[in-house]
Amino acid sequence: MSKDRKSRCIEDLRMRILTQAIVPGSELDEAALCEEYGLSRTPIREIFQRLAGEGYLTQEQNRATRVASMDLGTMRMFFQTAPLIYANIARLAAENRREAELAPLRRTQAKFREAAEAGDAGKAALLNHHFHEQIGRMSHNPYLLTALMRMLIDHTRLSQTFYRPTSDEDARRVTLAIEQHDAMIDAIARQDAEYAVGLTIDHWNLSRDRLERFVRPDPLPIEIAIPKDRTDAI
Repeated sequence: MSKDRKSRCIEDLRMRILTQAIVPGSELDEAALCEEYGLSRTPIREIFQRLAGEGYLTQEQNRATRVASMDLGTMRMFFQTAPLIYANIARLAAENRREAELAPLRRTQAKFREAAEAGDAGKAALLNHHFHEQIGRMSHNPYLLTALMRMLIDHTRLSQTFYRPTSDEDARRVTLAIEQHDAMIDAIARQDAEYAVGLTIDHWNLSRDRLERFVRPDPLPIEIAIPKDRTDAI
Protein backbone atom coordinates (compact mmCIF):
# COMPACT_ATOMS: atom_id res chain seq x y z
CA MET A 1 0.00 0.00 0.00
CA SER A 2 1.32 3.43 -0.96
CA LYS A 3 1.82 5.86 1.92
CA ASP A 4 1.13 8.68 -0.54
CA ARG A 5 -2.23 7.11 -1.40
CA LYS A 6 -3.19 6.99 2.26
CA SER A 7 -2.03 10.58 2.83
CA ARG A 8 -3.99 11.75 -0.20
CA CYS A 9 -7.11 10.04 1.12
CA ILE A 10 -6.77 11.73 4.53
CA GLU A 11 -6.23 15.17 3.02
CA ASP A 12 -9.00 14.72 0.46
CA LEU A 13 -11.54 13.62 3.07
CA ARG A 14 -10.64 16.62 5.24
CA MET A 15 -11.21 18.97 2.32
CA ARG A 16 -14.47 17.29 1.30
CA ILE A 17 -15.79 17.60 4.85
CA LEU A 18 -14.67 21.22 5.29
CA THR A 19 -16.30 22.30 2.00
CA GLN A 20 -19.41 20.24 2.78
CA ALA A 21 -18.94 18.14 -0.34
CA ILE A 22 -19.72 15.45 2.24
CA VAL A 23 -22.50 16.93 4.34
CA PRO A 24 -22.52 16.92 8.16
CA GLY A 25 -23.95 13.76 9.65
CA SER A 26 -23.42 11.69 6.49
CA GLU A 27 -22.64 8.00 6.84
CA LEU A 28 -19.37 7.03 5.18
CA ASP A 29 -19.41 4.03 2.85
CA GLU A 30 -16.25 2.13 3.76
CA ALA A 31 -16.33 -0.16 0.73
CA ALA A 32 -16.90 2.71 -1.71
CA LEU A 33 -14.00 4.70 -0.23
CA CYS A 34 -11.72 1.65 -0.43
CA GLU A 35 -12.46 1.43 -4.12
CA GLU A 36 -12.23 5.17 -4.73
CA TYR A 37 -8.81 5.57 -3.12
CA GLY A 38 -7.40 2.13 -3.94
CA LEU A 39 -6.99 1.16 -0.30
CA SER A 40 -7.90 -1.91 1.70
CA ARG A 41 -10.23 -1.85 4.69
CA THR A 42 -7.45 -1.74 7.29
CA PRO A 43 -5.89 1.59 6.16
CA ILE A 44 -9.36 3.07 5.58
CA ARG A 45 -10.31 2.21 9.15
CA GLU A 46 -7.03 3.72 10.37
CA ILE A 47 -7.90 6.89 8.45
CA PHE A 48 -11.36 6.93 10.01
CA GLN A 49 -9.83 6.64 13.48
CA ARG A 50 -7.40 9.48 12.79
CA LEU A 51 -10.08 11.79 11.42
CA ALA A 52 -12.36 10.93 14.33
CA GLY A 53 -9.57 11.90 16.72
CA GLU A 54 -9.26 15.25 14.92
CA GLY A 55 -13.01 15.87 15.16
CA TYR A 56 -13.99 15.36 11.51
CA LEU A 57 -15.80 12.06 12.09
CA THR A 58 -17.73 10.31 14.85
CA GLN A 59 -17.49 6.61 15.60
CA GLU A 60 -19.66 4.53 17.91
CA GLN A 61 -19.43 0.83 18.61
CA ASN A 62 -21.45 -1.29 16.17
CA ARG A 63 -22.50 1.79 14.22
CA ALA A 64 -21.42 3.34 10.94
CA THR A 65 -18.76 6.03 10.87
CA ARG A 66 -20.32 9.43 10.20
CA VAL A 67 -19.17 12.96 9.44
CA ALA A 68 -19.35 15.08 12.59
CA SER A 69 -22.79 16.63 12.79
CA MET A 70 -23.66 20.30 13.14
CA ASP A 71 -26.79 19.86 15.23
CA LEU A 72 -28.34 22.47 17.49
CA GLY A 73 -26.35 21.45 20.56
CA THR A 74 -23.06 21.54 18.67
CA MET A 75 -23.81 24.94 17.17
CA ARG A 76 -24.80 26.36 20.53
CA MET A 77 -21.45 25.32 22.00
CA PHE A 78 -19.66 26.63 18.91
CA PHE A 79 -21.09 30.15 19.20
CA GLN A 80 -20.46 30.22 22.95
CA THR A 81 -16.88 29.01 22.72
CA ALA A 82 -15.46 30.47 19.50
CA PRO A 83 -14.79 34.04 20.72
CA LEU A 84 -13.07 32.75 23.87
CA ILE A 85 -10.71 30.51 21.92
CA TYR A 86 -9.97 33.06 19.21
CA ALA A 87 -9.26 35.84 21.71
CA ASN A 88 -6.87 33.78 23.82
CA ILE A 89 -5.11 32.37 20.76
CA ALA A 90 -4.60 35.92 19.44
CA ARG A 91 -3.12 37.10 22.73
CA LEU A 92 -0.69 34.20 22.98
CA ALA A 93 0.27 34.45 19.30
CA ALA A 94 1.20 38.11 19.79
CA GLU A 95 3.18 37.29 22.91
CA ASN A 96 4.89 34.11 21.71
CA ARG A 97 5.24 34.43 17.93
CA ARG A 98 8.60 33.86 16.32
CA GLU A 99 9.99 36.03 13.57
CA ALA A 100 10.22 33.16 11.09
CA GLU A 101 6.47 32.50 11.44
CA LEU A 102 5.38 35.89 10.08
CA ALA A 103 6.33 35.44 6.42
CA PRO A 104 4.32 32.20 5.97
CA LEU A 105 1.30 33.88 7.58
CA ARG A 106 1.59 36.80 5.16
CA ARG A 107 1.79 34.38 2.22
CA THR A 108 -1.38 32.63 3.34
CA GLN A 109 -3.07 36.00 3.69
CA ALA A 110 -2.09 36.96 0.13
CA LYS A 111 -3.65 33.76 -1.20
CA PHE A 112 -6.74 34.32 0.95
CA ARG A 113 -7.15 37.85 -0.36
CA GLU A 114 -6.90 36.62 -3.95
CA ALA A 115 -9.50 33.87 -3.43
CA ALA A 116 -11.93 36.09 -1.51
CA GLU A 117 -11.73 38.91 -4.04
CA ALA A 118 -12.23 36.41 -6.87
CA GLY A 119 -15.39 35.09 -5.19
CA ASP A 120 -14.03 31.56 -4.80
CA ALA A 121 -15.94 30.75 -1.61
CA GLY A 122 -14.60 27.24 -1.10
CA LYS A 123 -10.96 28.23 -1.54
CA ALA A 124 -11.39 31.38 0.58
CA ALA A 125 -12.92 29.36 3.42
CA LEU A 126 -10.08 26.83 3.33
CA LEU A 127 -7.43 29.55 3.28
CA ASN A 128 -9.18 31.33 6.14
CA HIS A 129 -8.99 28.00 8.00
CA HIS A 130 -5.25 27.79 7.29
CA PHE A 131 -4.73 31.43 8.32
CA HIS A 132 -6.28 30.92 11.75
CA GLU A 133 -4.55 27.56 12.17
CA GLN A 134 -1.20 29.28 11.61
CA ILE A 135 -2.04 31.89 14.24
CA GLY A 136 -2.98 29.03 16.55
CA ARG A 137 0.41 27.41 16.04
CA MET A 138 2.09 30.75 16.70
CA SER A 139 0.51 30.74 20.18
CA HIS A 140 2.72 27.74 21.06
CA ASN A 141 0.03 26.45 23.40
CA PRO A 142 -0.87 22.80 22.61
CA TYR A 143 -3.99 22.83 24.79
CA LEU A 144 -5.62 25.79 23.07
CA LEU A 145 -4.42 24.63 19.66
CA THR A 146 -6.31 21.35 20.05
CA ALA A 147 -9.51 23.23 20.85
CA LEU A 148 -8.94 25.65 17.98
CA MET A 149 -8.42 22.87 15.43
CA ARG A 150 -11.71 21.21 16.41
CA MET A 151 -13.58 24.52 16.30
CA LEU A 152 -12.14 25.45 12.91
CA ILE A 153 -13.79 22.39 11.35
CA ASP A 154 -17.25 23.77 12.07
CA HIS A 155 -16.24 27.38 11.41
CA THR A 156 -14.94 26.47 7.97
CA ARG A 157 -18.05 24.46 7.13
CA LEU A 158 -20.25 27.37 8.18
CA SER A 159 -18.17 30.05 6.49
CA GLN A 160 -18.92 28.82 2.97
CA THR A 161 -21.93 31.13 3.05
CA PHE A 162 -19.92 34.13 4.31
CA TYR A 163 -17.71 34.10 1.21
CA ARG A 164 -20.72 33.97 -1.13
CA PRO A 165 -22.00 37.55 -0.74
CA THR A 166 -25.54 38.14 -1.96
CA SER A 167 -25.68 41.90 -1.35
CA ASP A 168 -23.44 44.97 -1.33
CA GLU A 169 -23.40 44.80 2.47
CA ASP A 170 -22.22 41.19 2.39
CA ALA A 171 -19.48 42.10 -0.09
CA ARG A 172 -18.38 44.94 2.18
CA ARG A 173 -18.07 42.46 5.05
CA VAL A 174 -15.79 40.24 3.00
CA THR A 175 -13.59 43.22 2.13
CA LEU A 176 -13.44 44.21 5.80
CA ALA A 177 -12.54 40.63 6.78
CA ILE A 178 -9.57 40.79 4.40
CA GLU A 179 -8.45 44.09 5.91
CA GLN A 180 -8.82 42.74 9.44
CA HIS A 181 -6.52 39.83 8.59
CA ASP A 182 -3.85 42.33 7.52
CA ALA A 183 -4.29 44.30 10.74
CA MET A 184 -4.10 41.13 12.83
CA ILE A 185 -0.79 40.22 11.22
CA ASP A 186 0.58 43.69 11.95
CA ALA A 187 -0.55 43.51 15.60
CA ILE A 188 1.03 40.10 16.06
CA ALA A 189 4.24 41.27 14.38
CA ARG A 190 4.39 44.25 16.81
CA GLN A 191 3.55 41.89 19.68
CA ASP A 192 0.66 44.17 20.59
CA ALA A 193 -1.45 41.58 22.40
CA GLU A 194 -4.29 43.88 23.47
CA TYR A 195 -4.81 45.22 19.94
CA ALA A 196 -4.62 41.71 18.50
CA VAL A 197 -7.37 40.56 20.86
CA GLY A 198 -9.60 43.54 20.00
CA LEU A 199 -9.16 42.96 16.28
CA THR A 200 -9.91 39.27 16.70
CA ILE A 201 -13.17 39.93 18.54
CA ASP A 202 -14.17 42.45 15.86
CA HIS A 203 -13.30 39.86 13.21
CA TRP A 204 -15.46 37.24 14.92
CA ASN A 205 -18.39 39.64 15.29
CA LEU A 206 -18.13 40.58 11.62
CA SER A 207 -18.94 37.05 10.48
CA ARG A 208 -21.06 35.86 13.40
CA ASP A 209 -24.38 37.11 12.07
CA ARG A 210 -23.81 35.52 8.67
CA LEU A 211 -22.79 32.24 10.28
CA GLU A 212 -25.92 32.27 12.41
CA ARG A 213 -28.03 32.80 9.29
CA PHE A 214 -26.66 29.52 7.96
CA VAL A 215 -28.02 27.77 11.04
CA ARG A 216 -31.20 29.87 11.14
CA PRO A 217 -32.08 30.66 7.50
CA ASP A 218 -34.61 33.22 6.39
CA PRO A 219 -38.15 31.88 6.01
CA LEU A 220 -39.30 30.69 2.61
CA PRO A 221 -40.90 33.43 0.49
CA ILE A 222 -44.48 32.19 0.78
CA GLU A 223 -47.25 34.71 0.39
CA ILE A 224 -50.40 34.02 2.36
CA ALA A 225 -53.53 35.77 1.16
CA ILE A 226 -56.73 35.65 3.18
CA PRO A 227 -59.84 36.82 1.28
CA LYS A 228 -61.54 39.67 3.08
CA ASP A 229 -65.02 38.34 2.31
CA ARG A 230 -64.39 34.94 3.93
CA THR A 231 -66.76 34.76 6.87
CA ASP A 232 -65.02 31.61 8.14
CA ALA A 233 -61.52 33.06 7.90
CA ILE A 234 -59.46 32.79 11.06
